[in-house]
Amino acid sequence: MTEQEILQTFRKNVNPCLRTLGGGIAGYNVETETTTMEWTATQDHCHSVVGHPRGGIVQGGIVTGWIDAAMAHACIAKSRFTVMVPSLEIKVSFLLAAHPGKYRSTGWITRWGRSIAFLEGELRDMDGELIARASSTAALRPLKRPEA
Repeated sequence: MTEQEILQTFRKNVNPCLRTLGGGIAGYNVETETTTMEWTATQDHCHSVVGHPRGGIVQGGIVTGWIDAAMAHACIAKSRFTVMVPSLEIKVSFLLAAHPGKYRSTGWITRWGRSIAFLEGELRDMDGELIARASSTAALRPLKRPEA
């Protein structure tokens, strides 16, 4: 599949969770097997909203979800939509607070095995400032297609 075909498949089959998280797929690089996703944080994604000068702080689970989605999508694209990617563990380092606004997460594969993938990802604001980094171990589970 080409990059364009992969992106079309992702866009045609949007996971409802991505709508809740406020974004979706923005790009995929076949050569580097890197997925890029874009997000819009609203106050609905925040805690510490009352009186906060920048509208609140995006809850850490949302930030984790943004990076996790990019890493999982990198696996799904590499497999050409033949695997599910449940996380076995994920570690996130929060470097700066995220606030309402636009963000970009990137996910890539550091090691691909028969049943396990090791992943890394990051979240940056639209100026390129690093907000958070993550590493993850994910199971590679064959996607069961409905019988024809």
